[in-house]
Amino acid sequence: MLIGVIGGIIGLVLGVFGMISFNLSERQRRETVQVEEPTLPDGAAEVLSVVGRAFVVVDAIDGVVRASPGAYAFGLVRGHTVVHQELLQLTARVRRDGVIAEAALELPRGPLGQGTIVLQVRVAPLGEEYILLLADDRTEITRTEAVRNDFVANVSHELKTPVGAISLLAEALEASAEDEEAVRRFAKRTHTEAARLAALVQDIIELSRLQGTDVVQQGQAVDLNAVIAEAVDRSRLTAENKNISFAVGGHADRAVYGDQHLLVTALRNLIDNAVRYSPENTRIGIGTNSADGLVNIAVTDQGDGISAEDQERVFERFYRADAARSRHTGGTGLGLSIVKHIVANHGGEVTLWSQPGSGSTFTVRLPEMEGSPEPAVADHAVPEPAVPQPGNHFTTGDARVQKNQGATA
Repeated sequence: MLIGVIGGIIGLVLGVFGMISFNLSERQRRETVQVEEPTLPDGAAEVLSVVGRAFVVVDAIDGVVRASPGAYAFGLVRGHTVVHQELLQLTARVRRDGVIAEAALELPRGPLGQGTIVLQVRVAPLGEEYILLLADDRTEITRTEAVRNDFVANVSHELKTPVGAISLLAEALEASAEDEEAVRRFAKRTHTEAARLAALVQDIIELSRLQGTDVVQQGQAVDLNAVIAEAVDRSRLTAENKNISFAVGGHADRAVYGDQHLLVTALRNLIDNAVRYSPENTRIGIGTNSADGLVNIAVTDQGDGISAEDQERVFERFYRADAARSRHTGGTGLGLSIVKHIVANHGGEVTLWSQPGSGSTFTVRLPEMEGSPEPAVADHAVPEPAVPQPGNHFTTGDARVQKNQGATA
């Protein structure tokens, strides 16, 4: 009996000690979890949530404590690890010196390293044990600045040629004041260089103006048939000087949304380009049709054509497939760049088909304006024109041209 009582007491004591040990273990486990759980300084999380930049917070061993979705999107963080050594070097320096650091970094974007991203990074201590990285995406701004700098350099170079030529011709005129034939010859060259300079300045102004035009905010319904008619009319005098005729056919079924002046500029540049590089006594075709919600306008010449390697670059600013010939014909190297920019601003595209010896076809595709009425037209089937003689004048309704991508008029 006594032994049983003693055994019960011992069991009770062991049970009590077991419960006490379990409670102590649970308390220690909770305290350990609370110590290991990273906590940011008061108010830091709220500020980071509205900072408007990608951010990463790392601990004393550069483990990621917190990161914004933007940091993952930029490829700065993968899992709980900072990806780029350049960022880790900045955090180490800030941790060592306790001083805020800033840097502009061009980093690989994505796990395969294809493509780069330019970031303005600011790294600062956060509390006593954390480091904060703020990243601002500067990729597009950097690209735009590079394009602007390149454009200014190109413009400066292009302006030197006619300005220098005019200066030399003025000196020649002054030195040949007694030679009437030389004066006439130099004056004619001066006029040519002045016209080239004026065309270049006008193209630069046009390019600058269209870059500042918001088609979405300022656009309206535009009848492309009227646009084509005006563009052809503006190019007619230049064409007549080379005895080049226009064959204009087809009809835009619906209006497009945009800026009529800019669209006239784009079509006029394409037609002027065709006139400039076409031989005398040839014909330029301008064909229009509507299909699948798009208006297609094709401008076809009978010139020498463009090689395959040059076709990829003709829409670049100041690029000339034949620089010597462009200077001879008065080309500025900006016309096709302006066309591409205008068409892109209207949600369309411009493409090129060309083959050396077979001419070129530039095709502009623009989206039709939904709900716009069909423009009135008297007769789509108009007769083919004869090759015009000097002094003859044709309107855009005097011709019909069969237009196919890759065909010449």
